[in-house]
Amino acid sequence: MEETLQALREALCEAKTVAALTGAGISAESGVPTFRGKEGLWRNYSPERLATPEAFARDPRLVWEWYNWRRGIIHRARPHAGHLALAELERKKSADQEGRRGRFTLVTQNVDGLHDRAGSQSPVKLHGDIWRVRCLDCGREERNEQVPILELPPRCHCGGLLRPAVVWFGEPLPPDQWERALAASAQAEIFLVIGTSAVVYPAAGLAEVARRSGAKLAVINPQPTPLDHQADWVLKGESGKLLPRLI
Repeated sequence: MEETLQALREALCEAKTVAALTGAGISAESGVPTFRGKEGLWRNYSPERLATPEAFARDPRLVWEWYNWRRGIIHRARPHAGHLALAELERKKSADQEGRRGRFTLVTQNVDGLHDRAGSQSPVKLHGDIWRVRCLDCGREERNEQVPILELPPRCHCGGLLRPAVVWFGEPLPPDQWERALAASAQAEIFLVIGTSAVVYPAAGLAEVARRSGAKLAVINPQPTPLDHQADWVLKGESGKLLPRLI
C-alpha cells in the first residue's frame, strides 16, 4: 500500500493535467446514504420508484417529501478529509509551480454539494445539484437551501411546479456538464476513480475515454471495481483515509 501511494504521489506531482471522478462512496463516508443501499430506502420506497419524471407527475408532494428527507441528511453531513484533499489537489495544480501551471478537473456523480463545501471550484456535476430547483413551466432554475421546504410541492414565481434540479432515471445528463467531463477525461494525464463502483454509465465510461487518450488510471475504493484490472494503481480503502496520505 505505501509503495503504491508513493508511486501515485510522485506521478501526481509530475502530471500537468489530472481529472477525478467521484461517486456515492465518498459521500457515504460523510453519512449520506447511497442510492442503492438499504439505508437509502424511505418509507419502504426504493429510489427507482421516486426519482423519475413519472413519479413526480403522479405525486409531486410524495417525491418532495422524500427529497426533504434527503436534504435534511445532507444538510447535517460534513465534508471529510477526502473531500478536503481533493480541493487541496486542485489548489496545488492551479498554482504556478516553476512555470508549470497545471489543471485539475473534478467530476462527480453526487448531487449533495459536499465538494463545494470542501472548497472545490466549479466541479462538474453530472447528476445535477440537490440544492437547486427548476420550474417545469418557465424553465427557470435557482438555488434553494431551505431545510425543510415547507410548502410542498414548492412553486415558482410564475406558478409552475418546481422540481429538484437533478438527473432522474431515464433522463439525459446535462449536455454542458457531460462535454466538460469528456474534455477533461480526454486531456488528463492521470485519471482518478474515487468511491464509485464504476458500473453506472455513461459516467463509468469516462475512465475508458481517459485510457484511450493515454491517461494512467488510479482506482481508490474499498471494494473491487471492474476497472481494477486495467488500472495502473489500485488503492483499496476509504477515500477519507487514503486521499490525505496521497495529497
